[in-house]
Amino acid sequence: MTTPTPQGTDPFAANETIGSFDHYAQAQAMVDYLSDQRFPVEHTAIVGVGVRWVEQITGRMTYLRAAGSGAAAGAWFGLLIGLFIGLFAVPGTGWFVLVLTALLWGAIAGAVFGLVSHALQGGKRDFASYAGLQADRYDVIADTAHAGQARELLASRPSTG
Repeated sequence: MTTPTPQGTDPFAANETIGSFDHYAQAQAMVDYLSDQRFPVEHTAIVGVGVRWVEQITGRMTYLRAAGSGAAAGAWFGLLIGLFIGLFAVPGTGWFVLVLTALLWGAIAGAVFGLVSHALQGGKRDFASYAGLQADRYDVIADTAHAGQARELLASRPSTG
């Protein structure tokens, strides 16, 4: 059970930065090393500093692309449903036909849904994208009570030439 942080207090106030990195993978490797050394990593955190939302545009959204991505999503859903029903409800070799039929109907329904949803946008979002958070740097912090031990372990860390 976690204790709620009183409003107006900094939850990271009793922590010290023990490493700062340009890439998340580097910070993750540091915490992984500490874990390998049996350090109590539950007293650490990776904090993204200078966080911003980035949406990367992957291309133009056309009716064909909307139908294609809808069909792909629908096919996966149809496959899942077909496998589930086929494994539990259809004896013998008839399950393969059921799975294939469910996959096909899922793809058709997904394509129709993709086309309709793109058409309803009315040209307001004619592009495809993916989005996520990015940070300028990643700080690894540790509770003040454990920061010294973490620094000692990190000082004995072999260099990664």
